[in-house]
Amino acid sequence: MFGERADGRVQSGVLGKPKHSSPPACYARPMSSSATRPAGTSTDPYTFDDVSVVMGTYNEVAAVGTVLSDVESVTDGRAEVVCVDGSDDGTADVERAHGATVIEQEPRGYGAAVEAALHASTRPVVVTTDCDDTYPMERLPAFLGAINAGYDVVSGDRITPGAETMPALNRLGNRAFAALATALAGKRVRDTTTGMRAYRREVVEGIRWTENTGLSAELLLRPLLRGYRVTELPIEYRERAGETTLDPLRGGAAIAGSVVRVCAEEQLRRLVR
Repeated sequence: MFGERADGRVQSGVLGKPKHSSPPACYARPMSSSATRPAGTSTDPYTFDDVSVVMGTYNEVAAVGTVLSDVESVTDGRAEVVCVDGSDDGTADVERAHGATVIEQEPRGYGAAVEAALHASTRPVVVTTDCDDTYPMERLPAFLGAINAGYDVVSGDRITPGAETMPALNRLGNRAFAALATALAGKRVRDTTTGMRAYRREVVEGIRWTENTGLSAELLLRPLLRGYRVTELPIEYRERAGETTLDPLRGGAAIAGSVVRVCAEEQLRRLVR
């Protein structure tokens, strides 16, 4: 059953019981889902020794060192870091200097790099982030806490807090993607394309991923539509360091296409099961 909270947001009543009877207040906005998922087989909470932080990198030498230093600081150097890199500007050298596992790959797009990084990671909790210093690594404890509270996917919501540092066209596009995903999935989505998420490994390994530019949307929508426990946490979005390599119009069209395709495939999957 789904019910309305006092603030009008939908919350679920049959998503499977988390490890704690009710998540702390910071674990806001659980997304609706109809299937019950176990919170995990172990009663011991995950720690940063159980976390892999992964990213695809391409010519981000100006920012990647800061991101990796932040990960080291927040996790006390305990998290595994995996970078799939297609750079020619020395980004990989910076990553190795910070102790990251670096997999060099010919540039084939965002999704190809991130998917390779996901599958190269070895730990039970996998966190994706970008290498441009736009995401707050200090929020990693909250993401891990939400996983320990029973969620399968924890997604950073940049849009609700405002995302004022995001270019206006990108902000408008991201709101449009979220509205499109909400309409097609039938479940409220606030940020479809965020790059900062935490996943249980069974989610990463249990779904076949097919998108490239639109992988960020797919990584949220397929788990959501398959009944995994998904929540969105508000996060700060910072001004990026360095220049973006994504064309906003071409990239936007590809992402919108991914949202439509993934939602259609998942709805069809439900019908034929």
